[in-house]
Order: sequence, then C-alpha cells, then structure tokens
Amino acid sequence: MQKDYLILKPASAARPSGEWNDDDFDVLANGEVVGRILKVNAAPVGSPWMWTLAFGYHRDRAPNHGYTATREAAMAAFARSWRRE
Repeated sequence: MQKDYLILKPASAARPSGEWNDDDFDVLANGEVVGRILKVNAAPVGSPWMWTLAFGYHRDRAPNHGYTATREAAMAAFARSWRRE
C-alpha cells in the first residue's frame, strides 16, 4: 500500500520570483505542487492561516480551501481535503 505523503516546502525555496514571505509554503505530493498554505492579512478574525488546493487538484474535493488559527491546523485541514476524509 502506497502512502500519500504531503510535503510542506517554504516558498522561498520553491519560487525564485521573490513573491513570497516567511509564512508562505507550497504543498507537494509526489514532487508536484498541489496547494499552498500561507498566513494572510485579510482573513477571518483568529484564523490567519489560509490553505488552498492548487487549480486542477481541487476537483471532487470539498472543501478546497479554508482558514485556520495555526499553520499546523491548516496542514491538517489540507490533508483531510486532499485525502477526501
């Protein structure tokens, strides 16, 4: 049985464009960017961390984005959606 591993990679290492900050991460599965987790300014009160599945990977998955209080909670929510739990 193959395990579906998700890897969090700092945007600074993944995107040489410079359009990132220290609280910006790409989510990779099998070496491909399948989503993003980042701390945003425009978010619900108490939930500054946004997670989102990348376009093309969100089909048949709901929810495909959301806001949480911590990066760890965003990672967990992303994984639940990715694995359709």
